Amino acid sequence: MRMLDRPRPPVSPARPRARAVVIGSGFGGLAAAIRLGARGYQVTIVERLDAPGGRAYVHRQDGFTFDAGPTIVTAPFLFAELWSLCGREMSDDIDLRPMTPFYRIRFNDGQSFDYSGDPWAMRREVARFEPADLDGYERYMRYSESIYRVGFEQLGHQPFSQLWDMGRIAPDLIRLGGYRSVYSLVSSFLKNERLRTIFSFHPLLIGGNPFRATAIYCLIAFLEQKYGVHYAMGGMGSLVKGLVGLIERQGGDIRYGQTVEQIIVENGIAKGVALASGKTLMADIVVSNADSAFTYRRLLPPSARRRWTDSKLDRARYSMGLFVWHFGVRRRYPDVLHHTIMMGPRYRPLLRDIFDRKTLSSDFSLYLHRPTATDPSLAPPGCDTFYVLSPVPNLEGGQDWSREAEPYRQSIQRHLEATLLPGLGDAMVTSRVVTPNDFESRLCSYRGAGFGLEPILTQSAWFRPHNKSEDVRNLFLVGAGTHPGAGLPGVLSSARVLDSVAPDATVFA
Repeated sequence: MRMLDRPRPPVSPARPRARAVVIGSGFGGLAAAIRLGARGYQVTIVERLDAPGGRAYVHRQDGFTFDAGPTIVTAPFLFAELWSLCGREMSDDIDLRPMTPFYRIRFNDGQSFDYSGDPWAMRREVARFEPADLDGYERYMRYSESIYRVGFEQLGHQPFSQLWDMGRIAPDLIRLGGYRSVYSLVSSFLKNERLRTIFSFHPLLIGGNPFRATAIYCLIAFLEQKYGVHYAMGGMGSLVKGLVGLIERQGGDIRYGQTVEQIIVENGIAKGVALASGKTLMADIVVSNADSAFTYRRLLPPSARRRWTDSKLDRARYSMGLFVWHFGVRRRYPDVLHHTIMMGPRYRPLLRDIFDRKTLSSDFSLYLHRPTATDPSLAPPGCDTFYVLSPVPNLEGGQDWSREAEPYRQSIQRHLEATLLPGLGDAMVTSRVVTPNDFESRLCSYRGAGFGLEPILTQSAWFRPHNKSEDVRNLFLVGAGTHPGAGLPGVLSSARVLDSVAPDATVFA
């Protein structure tokens, strides 16, 4: 799948190129910069960290390489489009490897389900849990495809700038059950409670509660089956490096260690950015890849805002927080797959604690990432690199992570030692912990939310902060906090929307 390529607008040698400033170098900002560069803009990215990537930042410690955020690619054609816009093949720079299985889902009693792209293997796994659910599984996958055809192919890269854009899709939303939760829709097809868990957990990958996230996100099941789940050799940092290389070939500029203090607004129009250093960068358009709530609350003066006021943003619902523990060990665990999802003893009650009560529970569910299962180069010889992620309350819960972090990490370590990683403590070489406090202070994520706004129906499409700012002309938003939402496909699609809403560079010639 590819969009029709827009011809690159002619640029008069007698006139300077139109200028665009992009705030942040996460995947949304990098993709936006490439798309704007392909349309004739002179692009400058301003990044407050010392290296690109945002949530996809890379930590290197004691010979181990740790991806800070995303770990998989589920819609590789969205990356391939960016290389194509620059006249290159993605395979020239990136080695993508398909995962088989995609991941193993392990329940608290040790029972597991290998989730893959092989339809016969999936049928066998479903039958192991509940033969009577085979027909429901087949019907669910067909339904997931129908949701995908509308929710992703038709709407994922379309702007929702006007209320009637929402009205246009309302019949499809109703027909496809978008008003229902993911768990509710899955449960209408499957009766086995563990199969309901297996096929409803996907919203957690984008910051949503399966019992509340709109059923439109059931499209993820078909998306994975259609395109597979892939890993980029060298880690996600190799994708970041590849995108930076494309931007540099276009003549774009990335400035690290530069903090944006404010978006300059004159007569309701974005004119550039003011930096903490005292310098200003003037531009014809500004694109913010910063958290959408942070963009409106911190980067724009109240006088420039009408819709996204502090009170409105305070009333919004935000995704859960994330506790991430990176660690390296001086041994290998060959029986542990690249991706393992370790379900705790509770499903709905744990999610209620995280999203509603915002309490830190003694039990947890974990996502365990062992990239050295596929790419041993990320650790010294004979060693393994790991990343374990636990959904936790965002900062609205009031947890004091300066005190809670180490006991919580130790609890996770004990659980891993008792299940998949025996001898973990003795084998430990290096360790790094990330809490919701880090998301707030380092990534400017409002309330330390791991994925920005929670993906519920009333915070989706037109109800989400628009890609073309409702409040300020020539200000555009990309990333998890705008349409269509979090996750790599959503973030890359948000940059795709710019092709429809951002003016061509020739407008400013």
